[in-house]
Amino acid sequence: MCEDTDTTRTLNHGFLRDHNYVTEADIISTVEFNHTGELLATGDKGGRVVIFQREPECKTEPYSQGEYNVYSTFQSHEPEFDYLKSLEIEEKINKIRWLPQQNAAHFLLSTNDKTIKLWKVSERDKRPEGYNLKDEEGRIKDLSTVTSLQVPVLKPMDLMVEVSPRRVFANAHTYHVNSISVNSDHETYMSADDLRINLWHLGITDRSFNIVDIKPVNMEDLTEVITAAEFHPHHCNLLVYSSSKGTLRLCDMREAALCDKHSKLFEEPEDPSNRSFFSEIISSVSDVKFSHSGRYLLTRDYLTAKVWDLNMENKPLEIYQVHDYLRSKLCSLYENDCIFDKFECAWNGSDSVIMTGAYNNFFRMFDRNTKRDVTLEASRESSKPRAVLKPRRVCQGGKRRKDDISVDSLDFTKKILHTAWHPTENIIAIAATNNLYIFQDKFN
Repeated sequence: MCEDTDTTRTLNHGFLRDHNYVTEADIISTVEFNHTGELLATGDKGGRVVIFQREPECKTEPYSQGEYNVYSTFQSHEPEFDYLKSLEIEEKINKIRWLPQQNAAHFLLSTNDKTIKLWKVSERDKRPEGYNLKDEEGRIKDLSTVTSLQVPVLKPMDLMVEVSPRRVFANAHTYHVNSISVNSDHETYMSADDLRINLWHLGITDRSFNIVDIKPVNMEDLTEVITAAEFHPHHCNLLVYSSSKGTLRLCDMREAALCDKHSKLFEEPEDPSNRSFFSEIISSVSDVKFSHSGRYLLTRDYLTAKVWDLNMENKPLEIYQVHDYLRSKLCSLYENDCIFDKFECAWNGSDSVIMTGAYNNFFRMFDRNTKRDVTLEASRESSKPRAVLKPRRVCQGGKRRKDDISVDSLDFTKKILHTAWHPTENIIAIAATNNLYIFQDKFN
């Protein structure tokens, strides 16, 4: 049986980054467009953040439109050691979130397991000259030699991109931070770990407010953990968080200071006939995203992507099978720990198409209107600029077409966990191990 790949969608792509030898530090751990889509940030396991900038449209070279080139690279986090708990804190970047642009500078939040940092990214193409009390090398002049006053002037210089840390939000999480989300009020953001969600003000680093706490008095009574959390895109009082039990909880901060009691609980009743040893593991939600309209929620568990309507709590509005052909291989996936992989998901700008990753460097797209789906591959072989991606098919026995791939041939070490979609255009970013791929609509 083969999955349906009937689609007319063709993509053109540019390949950005590639290394012949994969080191742990080079593996990309998060991808995020800014609110305009002009900048794209990636974080890796080595604690580095790489920012790409989109090239402006060039009439003489139409194919250069949409290409992203390296804009800035900086070390966001360093490895640390918690001496009280004798624990090593990895430098790996778990999440990056951009703040809406207010002036010429850009701001972004990055976090590892424990510490969140606010970074300022700015440009400088002029330098001041003609100081009265300093010489050209910055040394203080002898005041007795200053006989006249002059007005300093700004002289052009080569463009320099400066990245500087503006805030460090630390010591608020006992467990590993898995999510950060900037509020629509542009003044606050939240950070979530396995058991708690904290609310921060972007200007205050020494305190935060705990708004969700699911830690039981006795840890032996622990039955679920928080896996992801996000603010509503338009209503600053609403947030959603997902759990390892496959549930979603919508919270309203107007109801109480501590949102332990949810406003809505989104949960799909389990089919007893499908119950197995792996049911709880594969039902754990690895990512949750509000649609741009704020009406829907997109979630990803191990085998499926689901769209929920905020007005319907008892079942998802749509269910998309990402790689149902793996259902028969859950035992081996459990043994090699792949069953615990956390795949992310993304909406397109109009909320009509969703995207998520899979194994063998495949990623899946589902059109909500036509109900068509496609499997595409981010690979080195198809990384030539302006090459058109061909749909791929995965088969479970039976007749196979020429380019079909068998389930037994899938490479589970090649996985696409992190994806991002341009906020307004059909441009997507795919992180495949230490490679970053940019795909965009085919040019006419």
